[in-house]
Amino acid sequence: MPSFVPTRVLMSRDAMGYPLGARLADTFAGRKIPVTVYDGRIPPASRSSFRERYVLSKRTLVVLVRQDRVFQTCKPSAHYQLPLVSGCPGLCQYCYLNTNLGRAPYIRVYVNVDEILEQAAEYVRAREPEATVFEGAATSDPVAVEAWTGSLARAIGFFARLENATFRFATKYSDVEGLLDVDHRGKTAIRFSINSDYAIDTYEQGAPSLDNRIKAAAKVATARYPMGFLIAPVFMLEEWRTQYEDLLRRLRLRLPAGGGPFTFEVISHRFTARAKSVIQEVYPNTSLPLAEDERRFRYGQFGYGKYVYPDDAMTELTEFFRERIAVHFPGSTVLYVI
Repeated sequence: MPSFVPTRVLMSRDAMGYPLGARLADTFAGRKIPVTVYDGRIPPASRSSFRERYVLSKRTLVVLVRQDRVFQTCKPSAHYQLPLVSGCPGLCQYCYLNTNLGRAPYIRVYVNVDEILEQAAEYVRAREPEATVFEGAATSDPVAVEAWTGSLARAIGFFARLENATFRFATKYSDVEGLLDVDHRGKTAIRFSINSDYAIDTYEQGAPSLDNRIKAAAKVATARYPMGFLIAPVFMLEEWRTQYEDLLRRLRLRLPAGGGPFTFEVISHRFTARAKSVIQEVYPNTSLPLAEDERRFRYGQFGYGKYVYPDDAMTELTEFFRERIAVHFPGSTVLYVI
């Protein structure tokens, strides 16, 4: 059973003309999941309160054709986003997609996968002989819907055969079985987003447990994918050092011997004013640390500002993670701590 099972599906009429769209329509009909075929704009969720509409959107899968031929950039980790999926079914209270997707966080899957991959190849050819990196999870968690679409497996196989190109994506989800036998040729890097038990239990509703993520990571490591871990967001709450030390220790003990080296990306908790507004409306009793006077305001690369930990706290956090990752995972690389 896939981790995410939608309560309803909205399918654009033109999506049914693609093999993936037709297959998804048959699959959901067979599972008695309501499918509504629409023309034009995505039909709005019909619920009385914003919170009800928000939660229903998170349980709604929208199947459509991606019309835009332009890929968004994805600095600094990649050159371009690969737009196979948008949105995520998880109800992580802090999610940065509250800034990007705002008040209608549908999970969108695109059925014209071959056209999207061919557009990626055009971007690669335009930059040759330089290598081009594509990110598959900039505004989504594509593994959450992979059991339905198989789009990641197709992309992994595509990039394995494409010169001067690599692919990467991150996930909290554990539905990786369909990726394990793909001939990836070492050209796709899979990163697992992990956090302390406290952070997952308190703030990451609807996402797999830490143990399930580590089990999935062990399978991916055995399949010899280049692999990394995204520790995010780091909450500097009481006993945070103990919690994240335990996280690193458990990760080291449960990964297969001889695996790695791995990459690590560490991202401290931050929030935007827009995300805070959405969070407090959807989760009115949240205990997320959202006090603006305890943070430093900083403008980001996309033109909006965010509230981040002060400089002295970031120095402490950076020194801790660089030191403890080096102890538990010698030879691995910390790409950044931000």
